Amino acid sequence: MLLGPADLRRAAAGKRLLGLDPGTKTIGVAVCDSAHMVATPLQVITRKKLAADLAALQQIIDETDAGGIVVGLPLNMDGTSGPRAQSVRAFQRSLERAFDLPMAFVDERLSTSAVERSLIEQDVSRRRRAAVIDAHAAAYILQGALDLKI
Repeated sequence: MLLGPADLRRAAAGKRLLGLDPGTKTIGVAVCDSAHMVATPLQVITRKKLAADLAALQQIIDETDAGGIVVGLPLNMDGTSGPRAQSVRAFQRSLERAFDLPMAFVDERLSTSAVERSLIEQDVSRRRRAAVIDAHAAAYILQGALDLKI
C-alpha cells in the first residue's frame, strides 16, 4: 500500500523503517530505529535479477523487523518524472507485490550529491565513497522522510 511519509510512519508505529535508494546497478539500504528518529546506512545490494533482489530485501526485512519502506524517487530537477522515475515506480510495484508492507515515495533529487559532499568533507577515500555512497544516500532519503512534519 502506497502512502505519504507521515501516514507511513503512523502505519509502521513501533516498527523500524527501511530506506531504499534503487539504482540500475545497486540498491542502497538504510534503516531507522523503531521511534523513527534516526536513519542509519545499512548496506548496498548489488542488483542481479529481480527475484534475487527481492530475496535480499526480504532477508533484511526479516532481520530488522521492518514495518514499512521508504523508496527514493528520482524526479527531474523541474519535478517531472523521467525514465528513471518510471523505473523506480515499477520497482516499487514489484516490492508491493512481494511484501505486505506500507510504502512511501520520497523525492531524492540531489541526495547522492549531498551525501558525496559530506563524505568528501569527512575525508573518506574515493574507493570507500564508491562502496558506501548508495547506503548513505538511502539514509539521507529515509531521514528526509522521518523529518517531514506533514
